[in-house]
Amino acid sequence: MATSKNTASNTRIAENKKAAFNYFIEERFEAGMVLEGWEVKALRAGKVQLTDGYVVIRNGELFLIGCQITPLRTASTHVTADPTRTRKLLLHKDEIRRLVGKVEQKGYTLVPLNLHWKNGRVKCEIGLAKGKAEHDKRDTIKEREGKREVERAMKSRHR
Repeated sequence: MATSKNTASNTRIAENKKAAFNYFIEERFEAGMVLEGWEVKALRAGKVQLTDGYVVIRNGELFLIGCQITPLRTASTHVTADPTRTRKLLLHKDEIRRLVGKVEQKGYTLVPLNLHWKNGRVKCEIGLAKGKAEHDKRDTIKEREGKREVERAMKSRHR
């Protein structure tokens, strides 16, 4: 009987819930990440925060800025850990060219949506997003509260 080598395959590490509230997500892309060893260990422990992160394009390459990976206390003493360093994202050139064209349009930006494991590697799902206006955010809140009310009513009815 064969056992699975990686039981943490396709599991979420962190999610940026603010992104769905502040932006309309037009398209989603899955990008690889260039990480150091201490960062991978910290990700396994769940020491990451994506809410202030954003993605920029420089010289035809994607970089994740503002994502905070807190080093573990047991991190190596000979490595200086920078929790907010700029991390390179890996994507195919044709996808990057498409993103460059879209981001140059008014109102579009790239935001990190989540970090997850895929086949033992860390992947970052980024979204091509357009900012929401204040009234759109209010609509989102009303819709969320309406769903909660319906769920409460259904739950109390089944008792």
